[in-house]
Amino acid sequence: MSLNYIKNFYEGCMKPPTVIGQFHTLFFGSVRMFFLGVLGFAVYGNEAQHFSCDPDKREINLFCYSQFRPITPQVSLSVFWALQLVIVLVPGAIFHLYAACKSINQECILQKPIYSVLYILSVLLRISLEVIAFWLQTRLFGFQVKPLYLCDAGSLGGKFTIVQCMVPEHLEKTIFLIAMYTFTVITMVLCVAEIFEIIFRRCFLIRQ
Repeated sequence: MSLNYIKNFYEGCMKPPTVIGQFHTLFFGSVRMFFLGVLGFAVYGNEAQHFSCDPDKREINLFCYSQFRPITPQVSLSVFWALQLVIVLVPGAIFHLYAACKSINQECILQKPIYSVLYILSVLLRISLEVIAFWLQTRLFGFQVKPLYLCDAGSLGGKFTIVQCMVPEHLEKTIFLIAMYTFTVITMVLCVAEIFEIIFRRCFLIRQ
């Protein structure tokens, strides 16, 4: 791949053909990633280390934390959202890579129906991925993190069956979850608005 292809791919990713798409790129690239990179790792980065139960024993803490976080308890949950952001970027990246290989200018995307349809399909796929990610987040994390977690430690043996565990920074986690849900909803709204902008501009070009 020549440097010209790389240049076209970079320009396509950073400057989409629609105004709303450009705003979405700015919103996605600066606000959402900054929020995740700074606050996400600060809130969830050392959650496993500060998760404590009564009695405060290492094996009980590890067992209950694995129960509290059934998915990847050994990996920071901020990785989940980072992976979500990367996956959501894939449809647009594939389209702009195709456009770069075909030497398609951004102006031509809205002028030729086939390119407009392909671009709309990439936006629809992006919306679908956001919906799936939103559903997974609500199922896995809920909307609120409570300060106490009751752990069923009966399978460990001993006299402790129900153990109380303290969830660190539960309020900050609740705020962070709501913010991530809000970002997801805003992204989906922007994607829908971008589709309407493409349709409107296509109709305007046809009338001319």
